[in-house]
Amino acid sequence: MKLTHYGHACVLMELPGDDGVIRFLFDPGGYARDFEHLVGIDAVLLTHAHPDHVDAERLGTLLAANPQAELVLNAHTQAALSGLRDIASGRTRVVGPRGTFVLRGVGVEVVGGDHACIHPSLPTVPNNGYIVDGGLLHPGDALDAAAGPVDVLLLPVGGPWMKIGEAIDYLRTMAPRLAVPIHQAGLAPVHQKMHYGLLRDLAPEGTGIAVLEHGVPQYVGTSQ
Repeated sequence: MKLTHYGHACVLMELPGDDGVIRFLFDPGGYARDFEHLVGIDAVLLTHAHPDHVDAERLGTLLAANPQAELVLNAHTQAALSGLRDIASGRTRVVGPRGTFVLRGVGVEVVGGDHACIHPSLPTVPNNGYIVDGGLLHPGDALDAAAGPVDVLLLPVGGPWMKIGEAIDYLRTMAPRLAVPIHQAGLAPVHQKMHYGLLRDLAPEGTGIAVLEHGVPQYVGTSQ
């Protein structure tokens, strides 16, 4: 498995398949960079409708350049992206928690349900987490524990809905082989480094922390 971090929650996952490499792109949002000209994408998976997770204009550009790509999202996000209805026509998959499906022979499980609470006065936003190939979890903006173990955890480390102590507890609960910090764009660089250091110091035994360089593919292997 290879991962490329395009900033914040946007990550490209590449898996070997029987007929070539399978490419899934998560959460191409407003804080991410350089994803809109990617080609060869098989699916774009959106966790929820917040603009830091989906930039509608650049998503349209991406879908136009990848006419074979399927768009995977929940009903709330689909409604928020009504302007893309034409370009995504015939290749949109609307899914919710506890759903499962297969894309290019790769199994995907939907977990979670709601965005983590920012404040009780704000409305709840539906949030999908995705477990791909039984091994990688992108939780979106929630720290919902999966029912079973995951090999690679894309771990949010900063946001108005969380604190780093919660990320550490989530990391310890999930205890993956490898955690990749994401959702970091709102943190100053000095705080990003501090959070990464805390994760390394407080990770459970056997869990590694891999901070990916922007736009640079990195092989992360798999325990499967």
